[in-house]
Amino acid sequence: MDEQRITGIEPQKKNPNRVNVYLDHRFAFGLYKAVAFHLKVGDLLGEKEIHALQQEETSEDAYQHALKLLSYRPRSEHEVRTRLVENGFSDITIDAVIATLMEKGYLNDQQFALDWIENRSTFRPRGKRLLRMELMKKHVDEGTIQSTLDALPDEEQLIHAAASKYLSRLKGLDENGFKKKLYGFLMRRGFSYEDIKPVLSEMWEENARLNSKENEVLENE
Repeated sequence: MDEQRITGIEPQKKNPNRVNVYLDHRFAFGLYKAVAFHLKVGDLLGEKEIHALQQEETSEDAYQHALKLLSYRPRSEHEVRTRLVENGFSDITIDAVIATLMEKGYLNDQQFALDWIENRSTFRPRGKRLLRMELMKKHVDEGTIQSTLDALPDEEQLIHAAASKYLSRLKGLDENGFKKKLYGFLMRRGFSYEDIKPVLSEMWEENARLNSKENEVLENE
């Protein structure tokens, strides 16, 4: 292929991060600005240069796909890799993108595991067994999972946190109904029977204290 001259580089109307490149006054291809930044009108492009640009464009496209995924919520390396495979990118391209994301700190399974557990502990506390299963489904490696779980409070504290957040949904129940509902909830959160059993009576007493305080407030209004 003979060399062709760049006669125009224009921003795309629908995507400000991309430009249209014209060769010999005809549209040739679109590129991300990050790929086209070094091009200027008047440059000559041969087959080799165009092929190199296309390869850079594919890598940048995969990188932008990954960044978009990560903008919604933190993801494990496996999740990002799987989505890029689904989008048709080659293993070589994906490996390069994953390496770049890790280098920039955008992708880190250790941090992902920490964020995952922190989010769960804040909004939906659960046992270490269930947390381990969730992270295993995300294909976080065992060493990372274990080191993250080791930093958590003990199981007793986790179970109390989970039970306390659930108390408001057990108002008006008698002791048997209260304990049955709480037991089922804690089992679904991954706690064992041995850990749950001593908590049931404690939470029933806590519930009684809270109800007593609420009644006192109402009586004094």
